[in-house]
Amino acid sequence: MNGKKYLASVCLLGLLVLPTAWSEGINNVLDDPLQANPDQLQAGATLPDQSRINCATSVDFSQPLALNDAVDTALCNNPQIRATWAEIKVQSGVVGEARAAYLPTISATASRLRDTNTIPGNSFEPSTTTTSLGNQYYGSLNWRLFDFGGRSANRESANQMLLAAIAGHDASLQKTMASVIQDYFEAMTSEAEMESRQQIAELAQQTLSVAKRREEKGATSQDDTLQAATALAKAQLNAIHASGDYQKNLAVLKQAMGIDLATGIHLPAQPDTVIPADIHDLNQWLKQAQTRHPAIQQARAKWLADKDKIIQVRSDGLPTIDMTAHISRNGFPNQGLSSSTETSKEVGLTLTVPLFDGFSRHYKILEARAQAEQSEAQLEDTTNQILTDVVKAYADAKTALGVLTVSQQLLDAAQAGVDSSRRRYEKDVADILEVLNAQSALADAQQQRIQAIAEWQSARLGLLANTGILSQLPAAEKVNE
Repeated sequence: MNGKKYLASVCLLGLLVLPTAWSEGINNVLDDPLQANPDQLQAGATLPDQSRINCATSVDFSQPLALNDAVDTALCNNPQIRATWAEIKVQSGVVGEARAAYLPTISATASRLRDTNTIPGNSFEPSTTTTSLGNQYYGSLNWRLFDFGGRSANRESANQMLLAAIAGHDASLQKTMASVIQDYFEAMTSEAEMESRQQIAELAQQTLSVAKRREEKGATSQDDTLQAATALAKAQLNAIHASGDYQKNLAVLKQAMGIDLATGIHLPAQPDTVIPADIHDLNQWLKQAQTRHPAIQQARAKWLADKDKIIQVRSDGLPTIDMTAHISRNGFPNQGLSSSTETSKEVGLTLTVPLFDGFSRHYKILEARAQAEQSEAQLEDTTNQILTDVVKAYADAKTALGVLTVSQQLLDAAQAGVDSSRRRYEKDVADILEVLNAQSALADAQQQRIQAIAEWQSARLGLLANTGILSQLPAAEKVNE
């Protein structure tokens, strides 16, 4: 008796000291008793490099928009990502159902019955009515013991489909990241082009002012002034077009981020100097793409799931062994009360042997095999397509890397040419055509430099995206450097 009191005291103390832990433990067991949910659902959505998607912190749009903030905002607002996240939950439920097939099913019923029996009377005996009131209980247990691997194949198929859903979510993350980063760079590039066009327009305005002063002094004719005015009008026209492109690309970026188009955002300036990252050897990129690209992982998981489906469909037509147990008191369900209080117990094994199903099982197996063949072909096609994209992106990156160096040399030479021609023109050593040609060459060199930086960023992005390691981009590119 003392031992029982001591045990009760310990249990009561545990309930008083650890109510929160007890509640959380019970909730976890009730929410996922078979541990079917993957770690992603427990920890929350993360990027492929395991960094978390930050949706709690609001972005201050009064400050220049950082690339990471643009990416986080887009990932938090994208409906496709939410759909793929829900697909993980769906497939987790399928995994739970597959695991539940290994457990017995137990059911119980309890009934409160009132039986009334009436015997009609006759000329010799009057009618009689008897009434009985009682409770009826019934319980059953069914447990599949053997099925030639059907449940195992179904469980493995469900596991692979869950992996496919997780890979699909990663692919959706990669796609959204690639889109918003591309839009971010395009908006940044168009802003740099707009500023460059405005600088050229200001330079053309300065040249026109010099030409007018020289014309007033009689040092040049009116032709120089007209040519300088024409160059200014052309530069202003280019600046207007560049401003329109910038506003358009800015709107596309807002749309990709999922924010109101009326929201004002500011982008940091495109860096004047870019430190190129090492793009390594092509074979390294190809190997990483084969092992890490989420689209390939998704296709591979789908193929493995379809292979397991063949085993499952085949086993559905093979014998099964089930254990059954029943217990009843005062009769059976949907029957009246027994005449006497009694308890009935039954335990047995049931062997079920399918004999003929009209050849439907045969065609289901053929269908499952064809589906597996289709998934295998889809895996090969996806792999080939991605590896081809990696080869193209690698070639583009190598080209962009070479152009990046030469474009800086071109810009430096063009800037020196403009400075020299302006000094010569002011000293009456050069004519207006030399100055305008130098300005045109500078404008072209600036555009070449801006495009070279943009092409390098785009090529680097394409290489990372096609390889499946896009989440490394913010750290590798040093955008604000």
